[in-house]
Parts: sequence; structure tokens; C-alpha cells
Amino acid sequence: MKRLRKFRWVALGLAVFLSVNLLSFGFPLGVQSKLPPAPSQTSSQTPGSAWTNSNLPSLEEVFQLAQDPDRTQLQRLAEGDRLYREGNFAEAERIYREVKSSYTSTLGRSNDVPEPVYDADRLGGAARVYWREAQAGFEQKMQSRLFIALEELVEDYPQFIPGHLLLVDALNQYDRQEEAIAALERATNLYPNEPSLIAAEIKVLADDKQWLEASISARQFALLFPDDEKAGEFTKIADEYLKKYQGGMKRRLIGQAILSGAINIGDYLLTGNAAGGIPTLQLTMLLLQGESSFGKQFSEAYKQEYRSRDMLVEDPQILEYVDTLGQKVAGLMGRDEFEYEFNVIADDSLNAFAMPGGKIFIHTGALMQLNSEAELIGLIGHEVGHAVLSHGYQRIAKGTLLSNLNRVLPLGDVIAELLNRAYSRQNERQADILGTRVLAGTKYAADGVRNVMVRLDKLYGDKAPPPWLSTHPPSAERVRYLEEMIVENSYNPYAYEGVDELAAIQSRIKEIIPEKS
Repeated sequence: MKRLRKFRWVALGLAVFLSVNLLSFGFPLGVQSKLPPAPSQTSSQTPGSAWTNSNLPSLEEVFQLAQDPDRTQLQRLAEGDRLYREGNFAEAERIYREVKSSYTSTLGRSNDVPEPVYDADRLGGAARVYWREAQAGFEQKMQSRLFIALEELVEDYPQFIPGHLLLVDALNQYDRQEEAIAALERATNLYPNEPSLIAAEIKVLADDKQWLEASISARQFALLFPDDEKAGEFTKIADEYLKKYQGGMKRRLIGQAILSGAINIGDYLLTGNAAGGIPTLQLTMLLLQGESSFGKQFSEAYKQEYRSRDMLVEDPQILEYVDTLGQKVAGLMGRDEFEYEFNVIADDSLNAFAMPGGKIFIHTGALMQLNSEAELIGLIGHEVGHAVLSHGYQRIAKGTLLSNLNRVLPLGDVIAELLNRAYSRQNERQADILGTRVLAGTKYAADGVRNVMVRLDKLYGDKAPPPWLSTHPPSAERVRYLEEMIVENSYNPYAYEGVDELAAIQSRIKEIIPEKS
């Protein structure tokens, strides 16, 4: 009977393992931002692509997608762009609102956001009452009194900065850090140049030991508002927290190197062969060189492989265009120690991916299937977001640890696969949010990332596996939380689109793609 039970567990494990691998093989999921498989292992696929040759759209289909029934809509958006460039912002916004489908009646940043206020006496009688109630509730530790008053205060009088700050302090006091970060996100989007709010956001992130995120928040303020008296202080804070993040990663990698060596010794003592762990140990040593060096080595290897297949686009007009947009986005992201590089691959799929150290690869299929610069900048912002948040670097570092565990734990491959998938879904959401946040700080429409996800949902939404087995959240889910983010933070989706500029590059791609196919 015991043997039968053991056999059942083995059979169950084998079934789960086969299910995971079969499901992960057959479903393209749009924008792939994890590191692609090694070129030597992709004989039937384009490097970095989840597509097989049988389901790639033809060039004619790609071009049709770029100029399809929406052509009238694109022409109207281009008309709005021309008015925007001429300085007629009100008329441009009227056209944008008329053309773009609205998913909520309250969408869009108000043009008359009130000036920030620090003195409650400057506000109405109700504000003073809320403020007194909130302070009393905070001092007496009466949560209902405190939060009812504060929530009414920040809702009705968002310009009262001390109300936001007290709300964050209260949420922290009651161990509600995630809500505190969300409250600060809303406040800093309304008043991005208020250093007291930024300082509070940095403190909340640092208290939660999110050193990299705290560093990025501080550096973004210093980059966006270099003349502010706090800019220099925030730059120092950004440097300090970046060093803490890097130091933590280094200690973690050293620990993994020691673990790899210990497991190798154990293998040798038990089997007389320690070669199985050498690749993991070598990879860990490469990671210890840092993100920039690690990413550069892998990026050069991929470029060489793409070039050998005549797939690396080296047209100066296309490269300059993509690099100009990419560098602008990267400059707002908050990590200037990377040497950002934007490459274009001749591949029909709507696809892009990021390597550590700011090395970004974008497929011509993405350039052809997007409708505007706002969408392209959203896609680029998403991929740069992966790089600045060290998603690829951390995933590889985590993968080396899991590969060690796989050698000593039963069903280790299944555990590693599911853990990596969950980690990737979380990363995708973070990159979506950071890309949208940076886009909202530019002249472009803030719904660029959201619109890319709408397109992905239309193209591939019904082909996705169950969310818990997907490396990316379902496109429909991404559309939903991005819409909520745009509304809650009063981002403006009725701003510049950049239709004509992208159309010019699409025309250039049509000229050279037949030579690259």
C-alpha cells in the first residue's frame, strides 16, 4: 500500500510537470519582456519571440493592421496633433476626446488642479473640522474617527498637503504600508513637485526596504525638478539607497556562489562528478560583475546572432528614431548608471524584451502594429521599466538559486517553473505601472501602455493559458488595472499622440523589410 501511495505521488508530479510544459509551449502572450532563450536553442523560433513560424502574421497582415479601418480615426488624431503642435491645446483635446473611446466619464486630469495648501485656516469650515477630527483621532488612537475624517479631507480638499502626510503616517502606524504607498502615489501625481510628498514616499519605501524603488523615486524628482532646493538632497538619497540595493544583491549572489560550491562538493563526494553545478557557478560569477557588465555581454552575443541571420536592423533613420524616444524615456526613469541601448529586430511579431543594464530589443512588428508615438513610448517605457527595476537581473539571480535547489529537491523543476511564472506576472504589472507613470509625466497621452494592452487583448486574448500558468497577466486584466490607475491618479489620456511621426517610420520599414525577411 505504501508503494502504491508513492507511485501515486510520482504520477501526480509527472502529470503536473507535463501540463506546465505543454501549456507554456503553445500560447503566445504578446510582449515578452523576460530574457529570451539562448540563440543556440531557438532553431525554429526567432530569438526572444514566443511565436512559431506557423502562426506568424504575414507582412501584408502586419501592414494592414497598421492602416486598417481605424484609418479615419488616425487621421483625426493626426489633426489633433497638428493643433497641439501649433499651441491650440483646447481644440486638440476636443478632437482627442471626440475620437478616443472613453472608458469612464471622469477620465482625464483636470486643468484647474488647485494650488497646494499647508494651512487649514485657508480652507473652508468643513476642512478645518475634518482636520481637527483627524488630529484628535490620531492622538487618541481612534482609528474610525481618524480615517473617516482623513479620507473625507483628502477627497474633498486634495490641495491640503498635511492631510495626505497625516494619512500616510496613520496608515504606516497601523501596518498598512501598501495603502500608504498607494495614497502617496495619488498625492504625488496631483502634486509631483511637492518635495514633502516625495520625501514621505521615499521614507515609506525605505521603511519597507524597497531600496531600489526609493532610489528611483528620489532621482526622478531631482531629474524632473532640477531647480528645486531639494533636488541635490534627493540625488544624494538616491545614490545612498542605490548602493544599499546593490550591496544587498552582491551579498545575496556571494551566498549563492557559496551554496553552488557546497552542492558541487556534495555531488563529488556522492557521485564522483561535480560538473553539473559548474554552469550555475559560472553564471553567478558573471552576475557578480554587476548589471551593466552582465547585460552588455549578453546583448552583444544576441546582436551578433541576429546580425548573422540578417535580422538586426541597422538603418540609421529607424535606429535614430527609436533611440531618441528611448533615451528620453530612460532619462526620466531614475537610473543613470546604465548605458541604455535600443535595438530593432526584423521580426513580424508584436514583441519586445529587455536585458539587464538597459539593453532593449524591439521588433519591427511592434513598430508596425502600434498607432502612435504615445503607444510606442508606452511600450518602450514598459521595457525600460523592467531594466531599471532590475527584473531580468533579479530573475537570473533567483534562477541560479532555484537551479541549485532543483538538484536536491524532488519535483524541483515544477516548483521552479511555477515560482518563476508568478514572479514574472508581478514584474509585468510593475513595469506597466512604471511605464505609465513616466508616460504621464511627458507631453504624450498617458494611456499608451493601456492601448498596447488593448491591442494585445484583441489579437491574442483568447489564446492565453490560465493566469496561474501564464508568464504575463491576461491582457484584459492589464487593461483594467491600467484604466483604474489612469482614473485614480488623474492622468491625461487626451494629450499628444504622435501619429504622423510613427507613420513616417512605418513607411521606412515597408521599404527595407522585404530585404530583411
